[in-house]
This record gives sequence, C-alpha cells and structure tokens, in this order.
Amino acid sequence: MSALDVLPTPAQVRDAAARIAPHATVTPVLRSAALDQRVGAALFFKCENLQRGGAFKFRGACNAVWSLADGEAARGVVTHSSGNHGNALALAAATRGIQAHVVVPEGAVQAKLDAIARAGGTLHRCAPTQAAREAMCAEVQARTGATLVHPYADTRVMAGQGTIALELLRQAPGLDAVITPVGGGGLAAGVAVAAHALAPDVALFAAEPAGADDAARSLAAGRRVTDVVPDTVCDGLRALVGERNLDALGAHRVEVIAVDDAETVAAMRLLWTELKQVVEVSSATVLAALLKARGRFAGRRVGVVLTGGNVDLDALPWRG
Repeated sequence: MSALDVLPTPAQVRDAAARIAPHATVTPVLRSAALDQRVGAALFFKCENLQRGGAFKFRGACNAVWSLADGEAARGVVTHSSGNHGNALALAAATRGIQAHVVVPEGAVQAKLDAIARAGGTLHRCAPTQAAREAMCAEVQARTGATLVHPYADTRVMAGQGTIALELLRQAPGLDAVITPVGGGGLAAGVAVAAHALAPDVALFAAEPAGADDAARSLAAGRRVTDVVPDTVCDGLRALVGERNLDALGAHRVEVIAVDDAETVAAMRLLWTELKQVVEVSSATVLAALLKARGRFAGRRVGVVLTGGNVDLDALPWRG
C-alpha cells in the first residue's frame, strides 16, 4: 500500500491536470440518439478508451511519474496490475526515460501483457491473488529501490484520474449525474472529489459487477467488506475497493449499481453497435447500469465514463 494512501484535494486534481497536459489526450465526448432513447436520458460518453494506452489509467500513472523528484525517478517505478494500469505506468515511465516494473497475475489478458512489454515495462509474474501481488511488489521494490505506484490507493493516481471530471464537466456543462465503473476505486474517488468541487449538486454513481460487488456491500455495511471472492468476466474490476476510496464513495454519496455479466456483455455489444466504440467489458458496466436502473436516470443529463478499449478480439466474451 502506498504511503500516499489519502484522498486528493481539488487543488491536487487541478495540479495533476497541468502536470499531465503535455502527455495525456483530451478525450472526446460522444453522443448516441439510439442509446439516449434506450435509457430515456441524455448521455454524454467520455471516451477514455481513446486515451493514450487505451485507458483512463494513463492519467493517474502519468501524474505519479511526473510528481517524483529526480532522484526517486531515476530508480524507476513498480506496480501490480491486471493490465491497464501496468501499461499506463510503462508508457508514463517512458515519457520520463525511467524503468517501470509491473507485477502481473497469472491469467491476465494476453493483449494487455503484450502492451506492457511494447511500452517498455518489465513483467514479473505472480499468483492471481492480492497477497501475491503485494508480496512480489515489495520484493521488486526492495531489490531495485523503485517507487511503488499503487493502482488505486495512491493520492497521485487518484488525482490524475480525477482530471476526467474536470474535462467532462467542461465539455458537457450542466450534467445532472456522472457514472463510472468501480473496482479498486481510484477512478470513482478521484472523479467524486473533482466533480463535487466543480458541481456540488451533481449525483454520482458507480457500476460494479455483481460477482465482485464488495463496494456495494461495503457501503451497505458501513465498513469495508473484504471476504468477496471475485467471479466476473470484468477482469479490470476484480480488485477490492481501497479503504480511502471507500471513504470517498461514502462522503460523496456515490450510489453503486451492481450488474451481472450477461447484462454487461450485452452492453459491450451495444456500445460497439450504436456508439461505434470498442470498449472492454469492464467499461461496459456503466451502460449496463444505466439500462438496468433507467428510473434513476430518466430525463437527466448523464456523463458516462468509458474507461478502456484494450480488447482481445480473439477472445470476445460473446464468442464462447
């Protein structure tokens, strides 16, 4: 866990926006009349699948890398990741000419591992458990002196992810609600902090796989629930929500909507068909949630964060 495991301030999100501006893409906001009609709301899709590296994760990784003092940066960075954060950290490290070590669990999507390697990251494999990931990270960190950049429990990462809200609220003013996926919670926490700093009345939602619904259970219980064993095709959302991230969900009154895998896969196809965007199944949870809970969004202007587009086209979830 990072020593910076505290929530970012709105000022830190603004600083992150300035820091990553030379490197990150200002992603477009797309509309679809067909999807508006299906949900009964005006939907504004923030396409982070078109971000550098194919996912929103580049924002947080880039902010973390460029926040380091020169001496720290020279020793490199290390993280654990099922793919997108590792790829993002490798890409961000390359912009500064430093080494990135990425601990990856067995069974991770091959296309994402290939992307990490292409970006110059050094892969370290481990068993597919949180404990194994953290143990391997600690080993690499001790051996190399690299700085840990945690995928979601890192102030710098959360601040970088929060820059999405700054852009979205500028591109689509007057939003009534914003919805993101939630796994570890770095995105949901960063967006919550930034969105409510700019628009205190905007309603915040998060979409979560029913087979990995620890965030919803934790909010209902009033404490972090850690005994959920993830069982979902949404590989990017299998991490347990972080403690500080959960604090942000509660403080900013984020409503979590759980969706099953069948609903999410159907939403992934629908985004491909109607919005002409190839997104990861984890990313499609947001549309699945909108369709499942239409009554919560009817007649509203909703910002919808599509988080990633790193899809293995040889292993599409509806092919078998």
